[in-house]
Parts: sequence; C-alpha cells; structure tokens
Amino acid sequence: QVQLVESGGGSVQTGGSLRLSCAASGFRISSSAMGWFRQAPGKAREAVVTLNNGGDSIFHADVKGRFTVSQDNAKNSLDLQMNNLKTEDTAMYYCAATPGRWYSRPRLVDFRYWGQGTQVTVSS
Repeated sequence: QVQLVESGGGSVQTGGSLRLSCAASGFRISSSAMGWFRQAPGKAREAVVTLNNGGDSIFHADVKGRFTVSQDNAKNSLDLQMNNLKTEDTAMYYCAATPGRWYSRPRLVDFRYWGQGTQVTVSS
C-alpha cells in the first residue's frame, strides 16, 4: 500500500526556515517520479519542485535559490528545505509520487499518490 506522510510544517516569520519531510512507504522513491506541491487558499495547486525517476529536479521560479530538495533513498524519504521564507510561500504543502512509470518532466497531472499535506504559514 502506497503511503506518503508529510511532516515539518509550521508557522515562521519572513526570512525564516522550515524543513518538510515526506516519508514514503509501499514503493521505492529511488525509481519514482516525486514532487512537492503547494496550494494556497483560493489558488490552484502548483508544483514547488518535481523530480523525475532519475532524480533530476525542476524548481518553481519563485523558490529557486531559496528551496532545496534532498532525496534519501535509504530512508525512502524526500525532504524540502525552505529558506528565506516569504509571506507568499504560505500554503498547504503536499508530497506526491508516481511509482512504476518513467517521466522525464513530470507534471501535476502525472502524480498518482498524494500525502495529506502539511501547513506552512509565513507571517511578516
């Protein structure tokens, strides 16, 4: 059974940092398309970072240089380090995965499994 569990969300002030973690079970992230997405109230869900099955990552332009992603194949987890947070980063953050299929540039619609989300709130 595929399961994704996010943790690490919280409330910080602008300029602060948070580290989100996604614990995966039921499949191996090393051979899967993975991603972190976010959705703010009233807005569409958007990709923060997506990784293809080879581990190549694509970041949203708004987070480049501030966010990094790390994949721990031994722990079967995917972490998102968020630095220099801005109020516009406030959203529910979701981990997503699609095991068993190859994607060179996975899109939101390509992701089959989703976590329950973790809230990130950035205040000024």
